[in-house]
Amino acid sequence: MTSTHDRNQAYLQLLEIPPGYLNIMGYVDESSVNGPGCRAVVWVQGCLRECKGCFNPESWSFDINHLISVERLAERVLANPRNQGITFSGGEPFWQAPALAALARLLKAQGLTVMAFTGFTLEHLRSDYAPAGAQDLLDQLDILIDGPYVESLAIHSPNSPVSSSNQRVHVFNPALADQISWASDQIEIHILRDGSRIVTGYRGTLEMSEYADGGNTLESW
Repeated sequence: MTSTHDRNQAYLQLLEIPPGYLNIMGYVDESSVNGPGCRAVVWVQGCLRECKGCFNPESWSFDINHLISVERLAERVLANPRNQGITFSGGEPFWQAPALAALARLLKAQGLTVMAFTGFTLEHLRSDYAPAGAQDLLDQLDILIDGPYVESLAIHSPNSPVSSSNQRVHVFNPALADQISWASDQIEIHILRDGSRIVTGYRGTLEMSEYADGGNTLESW
């Protein structure tokens, strides 16, 4: 449970992010387990929920991790012609909604689709209690998966695009309605040039230590 002190500290840390920048934990090109088609994925830094069984506990802290400008990140996404869209994950994307909305506009202007995961419900994001800029980001999304991960409701199935049964898929772009093709029993391992690895997707019951060899660090973003 996040304390009031921790929550207030998180708000102060968000103010340290310069306008037009994002505080991110990670990035990968060409993912096929984080939305329809081949997608770039950006994991933002910071989340207050601390869900039990979270795939990305390293994303909880609101400390500055890696600052990148919206324009530079857009250039990186567009530099890979295989990226058909971008997915925002985390961390909680809606705590950095204004910058993500600006990024989404740049990418949509080039024909990419935009998807986001959130621990908030859609109803909350449309309410007066939503984080700043939430509606602007919602207006840019083609797909939203809402709701926190609940370990007791976990789903590990090739027939489910969500990781726990309380979560919902909202398709705002009808052209993508028949492209909900990813599944909650999938992971990817991206091996980077320096030998480090990024694991993304849905953890399920996988023992991640099975993939740690040769002294390399296994990172899950």
